[in-house]
Amino acid sequence: MLLALIAFLGGALTIISPCILPVLPFVFAHPGRSFARGTLPMLAGMAVTFAGIATLAAVGGAWAVRLNSYGRIAALVLLAGFGVALISTRVATWIARPFVALGSRLAENTGGTERITPSIVLGIATGLLWAPCAGPILGLILTGAAINGPNTETTLLLFAYALGAIASLALATIAGARIFRAFKRSLGAAEWLRRGLGVAVLAGVAAIALGWDTGLLTELSFASTNRVEQSLINAMQGSEAGGDAATGGAMAGGAMMAMTGKSSGAPRVEGDLPSLDGAVAWLNSEPLTAASLRGKVVMIDFWTYSCINCLRTLPYLRAWQERYQNLGFTVVGVHTPEFAFEKQQSNVSQAVRELGVRYPVAIDNDYQIWRAFNNAYWPAHYFVDAQGRIRGHHFGEGGYEESEQLIRELLTEAGHDNLPAPSAVLSGKGVEAAPDESSVASPETYVGYERTENFASSSSIAPDRPADYATPPGLKLNQWALAGSWTVGAESATTNAAGGKISFRFHARDLHLVLGPHEAGKTLRFRVTIDGREPAADSGSDVDAKGNGSVREQRLYQLIRQSGAVQDRTFTIEFLDPGVQAYAFTFG
Repeated sequence: MLLALIAFLGGALTIISPCILPVLPFVFAHPGRSFARGTLPMLAGMAVTFAGIATLAAVGGAWAVRLNSYGRIAALVLLAGFGVALISTRVATWIARPFVALGSRLAENTGGTERITPSIVLGIATGLLWAPCAGPILGLILTGAAINGPNTETTLLLFAYALGAIASLALATIAGARIFRAFKRSLGAAEWLRRGLGVAVLAGVAAIALGWDTGLLTELSFASTNRVEQSLINAMQGSEAGGDAATGGAMAGGAMMAMTGKSSGAPRVEGDLPSLDGAVAWLNSEPLTAASLRGKVVMIDFWTYSCINCLRTLPYLRAWQERYQNLGFTVVGVHTPEFAFEKQQSNVSQAVRELGVRYPVAIDNDYQIWRAFNNAYWPAHYFVDAQGRIRGHHFGEGGYEESEQLIRELLTEAGHDNLPAPSAVLSGKGVEAAPDESSVASPETYVGYERTENFASSSSIAPDRPADYATPPGLKLNQWALAGSWTVGAESATTNAAGGKISFRFHARDLHLVLGPHEAGKTLRFRVTIDGREPAADSGSDVDAKGNGSVREQRLYQLIRQSGAVQDRTFTIEFLDPGVQAYAFTFG
């Protein structure tokens, strides 16, 4: 019930999101009709279409994305005809009689009877246009659907999100209809209003066709709905902090949401340690079970090796393992993959070796342990006492002092005295270094079409087929673009020829990019620039001062670490060889 309420509120917030603006003229384009037979059927069609498209996008993969793309084109044609009909039936008939006839049927009543079918058709078309307008709450629902598979809960949450949106639109249309009637009575300007609405509809069609609904308008936002939605997510998780593990969709490694419920007295019991039987393999250990861990204090760490937030926790996990392992403590890593390449055991084994992880690691490729914990985050830490009971949890980075204190309390409960002094504040190196959170103003950004945002190349993404792209001049903050020949897949983009580039206008101390060779065993060269120059002192750990580097394996690469004051910068990476896959940008 709580998740449905949060989804409803997230949908209601779309009314103040810039990407909803081009849709509003279609909602207000027939204020002369009654609410029950005009506006309400249109909003219902909009909600059903949106929920259906979003469900397909969550579980259907590339073909669902292409279906929605074709649907948007059809919707734009339909609504363009509607807009022309509003402006001038005579001109519309001269331009395209079939579209005008359809537009006139949608715009007007016939025979004095209000028909709901035209409004439903308008709602379906509008829903196709609105489907890409998403914020963090919708992203949480869709990511959970992608991980957990299709289920009734996902569909209900999507409908709750859609109902929230149409509720706010319904209130707006009621107020708009009253204003319209007052204006009509006072000025007698019905025809001019009709033409003005037609112009607004055509402007909306143009804005959507040019991609302004998810591009330029997002940059011109006067209200950050993302912040409001994120606060709702925080409130949702905060209400669960003292109970079960977080529920809902997975939030990929930049959640930065911590819940270390610290209370007076002994940490309270949150439940029993779930089964660990779902692992497909174990590293650094024989297979472990909840029963075999009885008598030990255990920290379960959900992580994945390309997640920057997970990597930055490793110095502390390694230190706690070394400091307390002789007192009956162990970290158990549960490697649950985000990207397909992280399911390859050889990749995980190599990462574990290179990262110096010596404690047991369960490879949870099928998400069975993830689901057993009802987990939703990378990284996520669960603290288990010697009796096999979960006594606390923490999601995201940070909270290291509180986490170690909880470990020490559980060891004391288990009868271990004379504990060593707590760990000092640790300073990781390279990608493991703590972030400069005060300067981060750029979000984690995916390159694959399933979850990408703020894509600004001169042409829209062509899913799963080779296409040429160009970088527009003057990228705005947090916009990114491709240049050259690329094939953009669901979770990554692959260079088809030498010279492919990615540019990103960012604001953060560190810039990372998850990369890998399309064919295993190849070494592929790249060159990095920042504001068009060699990075020099601003180079990351995976490039030299001239910006040169190479992709040898699939992992996270640190490409920029600014040495001076953090400011808006334009990053560009050029791949000198074809066959590089790019997955996601993260910042710190």
